Order: sequence, then structure tokens, then C-alpha cells
Amino acid sequence: MIEKVDAKKFDELISGETPVVCDFYADWCGPCKMLAPVLDELSDVYAGKANFVKVNVDENMELSIRYGIMSIPFVGVFKKGEMVDKSIGFMPKSEADGFIAKNL
Repeated sequence: MIEKVDAKKFDELISGETPVVCDFYADWCGPCKMLAPVLDELSDVYAGKANFVKVNVDENMELSIRYGIMSIPFVGVFKKGEMVDKSIGFMPKSEADGFIAKNL
């Protein structure tokens, strides 16, 4: 299960050496609910290579504003505090795997 974090914990994690894959979501978002199990599976595949977390955009509006998140699900890959790539919308597992692999 991917850990749900708040803005403070998110900022701590992305400033570290390990890349972070963050799923920005909302509880009411249907495509977000479809993407969650895909990312859960991939978090096992990439264990030790990246930290996987999720952030509820309704509870952490400052992060939505900071990263210009207008549509969800929004998956961001962060290295050393910077977002290096993003994906908006649902992705099947093969597409999500490719997106993550090319960014690690």
C-alpha cells in the first residue's frame, strides 16, 4: 500500500537522494481510483529504486498550486527536490511502468 503523505512529509521526501513517484489524487476521482492499484503494483516492482507516495489534492491545496495541478490523477516524478516529469490521467500498467522506468 502506498503511503499517503501531507505537504510537510512530501517536501522531506522529495529533497532526499531517492527519487519519489507521487500520485496526486482525490477521493471523489474515478480515474484516480483506477490508477491506485496500478501504482501499488509498480511500487513493489521499483522497491528500493524509488519511494512511492500519494497526496490528496483536496487536503494539500498548496502542493496543487505549487505544481500547477489542474487535472487528476497527476503523477509526478521528483529527483532532488525537482519535478523531472509528469503524467496526467489514467495509465494502464504497461504505460505507467514505461513512464516510471524512463524517469528513474
